[in-house]
Amino acid sequence: MTRKGDGVPTVVRATIKPGSKKGPLVETSDDGALHLYVRAPAVEGKANRAAIELLASHYGVPKSAVRLIAGATSRFKRFEIDD
Repeated sequence: MTRKGDGVPTVVRATIKPGSKKGPLVETSDDGALHLYVRAPAVEGKANRAAIELLASHYGVPKSAVRLIAGATSRFKRFEIDD
């Protein structure tokens, strides 16, 4: 994702890997989707919160600028990121 700076939120597709020993880490696939490796387990939204923190850090925005918009209980998610 390239931040546009035009005030329009950007949507990113991500696959989350909870409980990963590899994480926290962000990898980009050839099709532009992200692979998020987080240490938090997929229990009670912990992995989702960890993914939001990871994306905020990766894109240099506050956590409040990152929202999960689809896939709360799935490994395949979509996030909206404000510029």
